[in-house]
Amino acid sequence: MTNSKKWLAVVGIGEDGLSGLSAIALSLVKNAKIIVGGKRHCAMLPADDPRPKIIWSSPISTSLEAIVHHRGESVCVLASGDPMCFGIGVTLTSKIPIDEMTIIPAPSAFSLACARLGWSLTDVETLSLCSRPPALIQTAIYPGAQILVLSENRHTPGIVADILTKRGYSGSKIIILERMGGSQERIVEGTAGSWMHGEIADLNAIAIECIADTGVVPLSRLAGLPDNAYHHDGQLTKREVRAITLANLAPIPGQLLWDVGAGCGSIGIEWMRSHRQCRAIAIEQNPRRIQYIADNATALGTPGLQIVAGKAPDALQDLPQPHRIFIGGGITSPGILEMCWQALPLGGRLVANTVTIESESKLLQFHQQVGGELIRIAVQRTEPIGGFLGWKAMAQVTQLVAVKESR
Repeated sequence: MTNSKKWLAVVGIGEDGLSGLSAIALSLVKNAKIIVGGKRHCAMLPADDPRPKIIWSSPISTSLEAIVHHRGESVCVLASGDPMCFGIGVTLTSKIPIDEMTIIPAPSAFSLACARLGWSLTDVETLSLCSRPPALIQTAIYPGAQILVLSENRHTPGIVADILTKRGYSGSKIIILERMGGSQERIVEGTAGSWMHGEIADLNAIAIECIADTGVVPLSRLAGLPDNAYHHDGQLTKREVRAITLANLAPIPGQLLWDVGAGCGSIGIEWMRSHRQCRAIAIEQNPRRIQYIADNATALGTPGLQIVAGKAPDALQDLPQPHRIFIGGGITSPGILEMCWQALPLGGRLVANTVTIESESKLLQFHQQVGGELIRIAVQRTEPIGGFLGWKAMAQVTQLVAVKESR
């Protein structure tokens, strides 16, 4: 039963502690019966503060259960900076209705960093590597990019410097901003390729000015990455076909894609690269290709790509409902088209590609059942013929694009 009383306060607090809080925020902290926070936050309270403290546990779900257990009592959560910017506030609002909460933000680490650097926050790439894979930074790297990163600890800057160097951005400028807003605030500067700083505070943010090394070809976020951006064994949707396929899948933030017969994972990866909230599951049965998918997802900045090992349609059992499905292989497997179609909600979209006569025949029969649009994709690339150039045709692809509608 929902309690409409605002019993839970979430107060953003900076390195200046209680002295930096507004009158309203300070009142919420002082009047709370129970305090929740990390050890660092709770240490900002007076040493003789007698109130019960809930210290964040690992896993955090235990602490969340403890907070909910005190529903109706006066509970105050101390959070770093802005609780709704990669913070605990986002987690809490997923568990507790907002009408039971009061959230008072302090300046986020991103806001403080932009104030120190003179950067425009609206023009900056922002991400958190707190309990998140460092590979997430890959999609934010491009010439001229300004990136702000919330570090997990003192080791994060070195990891980020290594990623930049291996990506061909060794000349990128790295600025470490430690303990912003406190008496021990410090700024450390260097470059990715020569990063040697060892003594970094655990509480730090990383500012990066991306500078590409000579000859580095930037990777676009649009569909159609170069084929050589992927490790594969030939089971790769080629660049031109991939671009058309992603356009017809029409990625929308927050939606889930099934990439069935994923090969090296290119469709799912580029679906997720289109927006950080796009989600994808790659279904593949070949062990070597599964490894390719994992390697490619890490290298191209989509470590959150979920991989399901198995053969469709059996491997599709019990997966969360998708908004889009791409079938790049296995169309001749009995029941795969029908099961995928059944899994889609109304308004869901199915895109299937095929190059063989047998699978094209199945696709044509399925088109007669569900409708949609059939497309023939024919691409030619130039290749040397002696001392000249000639056109070489790639295998033609038949593509079905169908949207599930009520009939």
